[in-house]
Amino acid sequence: MTSTDQATLAVRCTADLLAAVPYLLGFRPADSVVVIALRANRIIFVARGDLPDFLAPDPPGVGPDHPAGRAGGPGEAAAQLAAVVARQGVEATTIVGYGTPARVTPIIDSLTVALGRVGLPVLDALRVTGDRYWSYVCADPGCCPPEGTRFDASTSQFAAAATFAGQVALPDRETLVRQVAPVDGPPRQAMRQATRKAEVRLQELLDRASAADPLGRRALRRAGRSAVRLAMLRHRTGGQLTDDELAWLSLLLVHLPTRDEAWQRTGGEDWHLALWTDVLRRAEPDLVAAPASLLAFAAWRTGQGALASVAIERALEAQPDYSLALLLAETLQAGIPPSTLDGWGGPGRSRREAFRAR
Repeated sequence: MTSTDQATLAVRCTADLLAAVPYLLGFRPADSVVVIALRANRIIFVARGDLPDFLAPDPPGVGPDHPAGRAGGPGEAAAQLAAVVARQGVEATTIVGYGTPARVTPIIDSLTVALGRVGLPVLDALRVTGDRYWSYVCADPGCCPPEGTRFDASTSQFAAAATFAGQVALPDRETLVRQVAPVDGPPRQAMRQATRKAEVRLQELLDRASAADPLGRRALRRAGRSAVRLAMLRHRTGGQLTDDELAWLSLLLVHLPTRDEAWQRTGGEDWHLALWTDVLRRAEPDLVAAPASLLAFAAWRTGQGALASVAIERALEAQPDYSLALLLAETLQAGIPPSTLDGWGGPGRSRREAFRAR
């Protein structure tokens, strides 16, 4: 689920719209269905689902015209997606399915009905297969021929304008996954050694705790605050943490007050994304839940729903019950816009409280 707080670019025709989708998502979709939500002729929100999630059958008697369904069936999946889109306060939609007619058409039908139920008209419904598109709405062969309309999104004026504006469309979702994958080879070996040193340093910190702080919580909080501030200063000024610094931070982020200190300071600036991507990639596998969740939060704040989703997957692979990752997953699934947290920082109010109040 993606909001569209990016550079304003004009979409003048169907080819431009199809060229826009990869830039709105951050990658070129395949075997997917995309709902583009509009208000006053502006694209406000884009939601994508994998076709396999829609293709499991509903129970007997439950189809696109039935209000019920089961999770995973086209009726239920379409209803859930329509509900998410409706929460965005939009006025109309366009649906684009990427795949073969047998896979796309049932989903387009289900989504058209589901969106109609929540009061959202479908301006157009398109299927993209290869380098051609077909409209389920237009029946004029002069405009929408039965053999489809050929297009090349890469040569459209929109693609050129988006590239000039600094927007990126990766070849596919797997490329995005690889961008946050763990480092390997010599860098992994170096981080493993740095983490062992950080573990010794942590034990020494706890051993030195005063009688007034028998569990070392105050010492941990002070160390965590210092490590977070150093990391943010380093990346804000274009630098990068050393292996020892990053290992120390990743170990301290296990301590929830340190994680929350980092969360409080994380927004949606590019250097926030760079910081938490770097920590996620270099941290040892059992320490990635916190930096992955912080990257997901930063990505969500910038409207990069695909990156947020990939980061959440990394967090939950490492720790399936990690509460911040689960909270962010719920936020993405519900299509809650980043603007929810605008002005969140009232006195004494944590981000967790702001999320719960959304």
